[in-house]
Amino acid sequence: FSFLQERLRYVLGLLLLLHGTDSFYVPGVAPINFHRNDPVEIKAVKLTSSRTQLPYEYYSLPFCQPSKITYKAENLGEVLRGDRIVNTPFQVSMNVEKKCEVLCNFPNKPVTLTVEQSKLIAERIREDYYVHLIADNLPVATRLEFYSNREEEEKKKEKDVQFEHGYRLGFMDNNKFYLHNHLSFILYYHREDVEESQEHTYRVVRFEVIPQSIKLEDLKADEKSMCTLPEATGSAPQEIDPTKENQLLFTYSVHWEESDIKWASRWDTYLTMSDVQIHWFSIINSVVVVFFLSGILSMIIIRTLRKDIANYNKEDDIEDTMEESGWKLVHGDVFRPPQYPMILSSLLGSGIQLFCMILIVIFVAMLGMLSPSSRGALMTTACFLFMFMGVFGGFFAGRLYRTLKGHRWKKGAFCTATLYPGVVFGICFVLNCFIWGKHSSGAVPFPTMVALLCMWFGISLPLVYLGYYFGFRKQPYDNPVRTNQIPRQIPEQRWYMNKFVGILMAGILPFGAMFIELFFIFSAIWENQFYYLFGFLFLVFIILVVSCSQISIVMVYFQLCAEDYRWWWRTFLVSGGSAFYVLIYAVFYFVNKLDIVEFIPSLLYFGYTALMVLSFWLLTGTIGFYAAYMFVRKIYAAVKID
Repeated sequence: FSFLQERLRYVLGLLLLLHGTDSFYVPGVAPINFHRNDPVEIKAVKLTSSRTQLPYEYYSLPFCQPSKITYKAENLGEVLRGDRIVNTPFQVSMNVEKKCEVLCNFPNKPVTLTVEQSKLIAERIREDYYVHLIADNLPVATRLEFYSNREEEEKKKEKDVQFEHGYRLGFMDNNKFYLHNHLSFILYYHREDVEESQEHTYRVVRFEVIPQSIKLEDLKADEKSMCTLPEATGSAPQEIDPTKENQLLFTYSVHWEESDIKWASRWDTYLTMSDVQIHWFSIINSVVVVFFLSGILSMIIIRTLRKDIANYNKEDDIEDTMEESGWKLVHGDVFRPPQYPMILSSLLGSGIQLFCMILIVIFVAMLGMLSPSSRGALMTTACFLFMFMGVFGGFFAGRLYRTLKGHRWKKGAFCTATLYPGVVFGICFVLNCFIWGKHSSGAVPFPTMVALLCMWFGISLPLVYLGYYFGFRKQPYDNPVRTNQIPRQIPEQRWYMNKFVGILMAGILPFGAMFIELFFIFSAIWENQFYYLFGFLFLVFIILVVSCSQISIVMVYFQLCAEDYRWWWRTFLVSGGSAFYVLIYAVFYFVNKLDIVEFIPSLLYFGYTALMVLSFWLLTGTIGFYAAYMFVRKIYAAVKID
């Protein structure tokens, strides 16, 4: 363990050093200063919908295009998320107002949508698509205002403000489709303090949009591409009829406002979208419940064990003790290697790999280095860390495989490097084929897939082999008692010692500790919210580790007391019991919170959920297994065996 701690300390030291280099700002995200009249580029990211879960790139719909389309070079995380960041024809200059301007074509020549294009737009509006734009790396948001308290409405007309990511492509009314063809951009700037002689510099601190649907006839455009907006009350919306060609104008206006928000806290509006109090209550609730249960469990186990060990070690009563039942009776079989030791050690190796990756990612994100402002950084970091943590995965798997009397270390190392990643890659590849079929930008491009395969076989596989080699050469784990030649007969077990009952019982406590956080994580993944509460998540992760370890120890203690020594596989399966509850929760979330109706989105949801459940089972199973293994070695080392 000291070797592992050293390595972790080194990695974290490096990361902290990186953190310190850029004074306060997140590495790679420094503020851009604008002077008056400087162009502020508005880019498009993608179109998303929580009903279909299929992102599309901006120009998959017939929006106005600039003379030259240029895509931004993207990192791995952005590609995997389906972002395709591209330039747009919006002309926005710092602190310059625009009343109303036509976006493309000449004002006297409106855009004509073909029947095919009209059909596509109508379908996207029906599927509830949102458009995501960015200005100076800030995502666009739509302001939603509502009254918080109905009774106090008369006293003070205080409105609660919430922000929605992106803006709606359009809306439906009486089975007719209306497109938001006029965008009113509201950009907020913060004036930086400069010396008197210098020109003022500005920084963009918020980007809002008010989308409107305005009929072609109501938008009066002149020769200079200027237009006049109708009065709010008298204008009709721009209908899109999917059965025929449609004519319309795309227009926009720009309004600038000064703001007191500093550049460093400009993301706060996007991140305080939901009620944070729920988090505090849930975390405090989890902490109290877990520590209360931990206290009780620890007391019971420690007291019972002390009694057991004292009884077993009484010299004069040895004859009586031998006739009694209990965990001492199976001392000659408790370390008997299980069936399929290679697969068990491979799965545990992958579990260690996941554990190290998740721990470091959450810790680094908690320090604020993987905030939503550095797009795709979380995914990229997780991918690379998983590859590099192969060393630790291989080391632990190799050492355990040797302890379980395994000899074919090369085959074991190959199994560790390919079993779990192979399943993940297989499922993702099948899902990707379906996404390709839908022409969605969520499909991983072929070159990226090749790059991921090269990373797997070029980085992860050699590192797993390296770790496995050293783990296999190291002294095997020291088991305190010898294993008998002939296996002992296992008495008939009670119904509650059944594996499935164990899984159901063991899963409740860890799942109860984290299910509120799970709701927020699911919202972040499936409803395009930002997830940023990594401090909470770190706390929840610690609680999860503690509760998994304790439950696992209790379950293995009961099993050994029932004179059943086949605990290796069982502990691994039972400790991952909370993954079963995560699966049930995912089904509940699908039915109650998402209105997904089509086949492919449902397939995507359950495909990715299966991956999450599998990973979670490996993670919790590994934590429980190592806790139980340490516990078993401790208790058998404490009793005198003749």
